[in-house]
Amino acid sequence: MKYCFSLLILIIILSCKNNPSSKVFYGETAEAKDSLIYPEEIHFKSLRQVTFGGDNAEAYWSFDDQQLVFQSNNKNWNVGCDQMFLMNVTDTFDSIVPPMISTGKGRTTCAYFLPDNKHIVYASTHLKDENCPETPLRVNGKYVWPIYDSYDIFVADLNGNITAQLTDEVGYDAEATVSPKGDKIVFTSTRSGDLELYTMDLDGNNLKQITSELGYDGGAFFSPDGTKIIFRSSRPKTKEEIKEYKDLLAEGLVQPTEMELYICNSDGSNLKQLTQLGNANWSPFFHPSGNKILFSSNFEAERGFPFNLYMIDIDGKNLTRITHGETFDAFPVFSNDGKKLIFSSNRNNGGGRDTNLFIAEWQD
Repeated sequence: MKYCFSLLILIIILSCKNNPSSKVFYGETAEAKDSLIYPEEIHFKSLRQVTFGGDNAEAYWSFDDQQLVFQSNNKNWNVGCDQMFLMNVTDTFDSIVPPMISTGKGRTTCAYFLPDNKHIVYASTHLKDENCPETPLRVNGKYVWPIYDSYDIFVADLNGNITAQLTDEVGYDAEATVSPKGDKIVFTSTRSGDLELYTMDLDGNNLKQITSELGYDGGAFFSPDGTKIIFRSSRPKTKEEIKEYKDLLAEGLVQPTEMELYICNSDGSNLKQLTQLGNANWSPFFHPSGNKILFSSNFEAERGFPFNLYMIDIDGKNLTRITHGETFDAFPVFSNDGKKLIFSSNRNNGGGRDTNLFIAEWQD
């Protein structure tokens, strides 16, 4: 979330650590079925490119799988920073501009459909400032993400009209996603003084804090049956790490170069660390079975990239590499019927920095 993640991660060398604790199974090689699919990507039956320019990410399906909402900063679409756009599942945006369904003011992140397929939730900074906020990239030579305290979570219809404001606390409220059961929202907030996960009803009531350990807990998603939550976390351990984390957070920043995946019940109980791979493991999403997690990682990289998609069982076993790119694959999200996967990739961008959306037909 997926900020839910800045795509500037592509051009920053993140870390030189390469000490995976799990063996990766690559699967048997298959012939590529089209030019966008690498030969080893045996889970993709077909692959279609949806966008052609800018940074496009955080694409999420409507509950009926007929539409998607995504964020983009494509300058050709007359935006200065990330805004929310709507697409039908069959759309392709090569020469046409999709409809924008955020206000066009401030910066937005992490839009997600509500069960009625007529509304979305997303976070925006527009109440504090209608201009795009500054985006710091480095502090003391280290890559950082800004945690804007002006983010609040809103509900909007598909014409871009805001119909409700779900949060109004001082501090960061963002990264909202909705349970497939259609009853709860999970999001990240600094209202406790740390970056923790919370759940609430679709109307903002019945707020509950579900994580409480020091560190950045974010990018959370419910399992298909709504009983579990998967998320990423940068949990500082040493005295030096804790001080650095707190100092950065006081400036509204986090350092996302060391993150692992955690899983818990939807009420926060039975919390377990799922990965221990090193480097950045993030953008997790449940496989339709509910028994596996798809996620993005650079744990095999020696210089911070590439990022590829991997799959792992919810007990931490059977780590498998899914994509085989040389730059960046992330933000994997399955359709509700489990037949398609949308993700962001640098493939087929002419060697530039554009990050585009791709829809794959998935096969297990």
